[in-house]
Amino acid sequence: MTDKPTRRRSPRLPGYDYGAVGAYFVTVCVQDGRCLFGDVVEGVMRPNDAGRVVERCWLDIPTHFPHIGVDAFVVMPNHVHGILCITESATGAEPGAEQPVKGRPRGTSKTIGAVIRGFKIGVTSWMRQHTPGLTVWQRNYYEHVVRNREDMERIREYIANNPARWALDRENPAYGRKTPHIMDNPRRGL
Repeated sequence: MTDKPTRRRSPRLPGYDYGAVGAYFVTVCVQDGRCLFGDVVEGVMRPNDAGRVVERCWLDIPTHFPHIGVDAFVVMPNHVHGILCITESATGAEPGAEQPVKGRPRGTSKTIGAVIRGFKIGVTSWMRQHTPGLTVWQRNYYEHVVRNREDMERIREYIANNPARWALDRENPAYGRKTPHIMDNPRRGL
């Protein structure tokens, strides 16, 4: 008896055209949750050289993909949150339309997936020059189709507040770990 290979479940909406005009909230995470891009100090993200490269690559997205606008974003120690806006449809479809044919939409170089792939390649190229052999990104990315103005404002607020909430972030390697304090054991340190 042979074991069937397990197929990863796609986080994408089935049939959704990710090349359609609209706004998309994306999260791209570092492999194994490693903090490669800096530290959060007193609720403020302090990027290191790699973090500044990530910021530059994110801001350069419209240079490589002129149909994409960048909105709010934040580089965290081990992930990036950002809003990307497609201003010109890759497939001619209306926002949220079904793909014109089963499978990949026409013009896939203009989809959110292509943009994220290009962003990851740009960061990875720099990282490999400075840290050979390092795997930077986890496979895939998370996305949420921004549905309306209220959704957009809620996401922008989440992005802006992300560094201040780092201690509560599940992406934080220290999340859920209790830091021992001398008052936890008053006999300690005496």
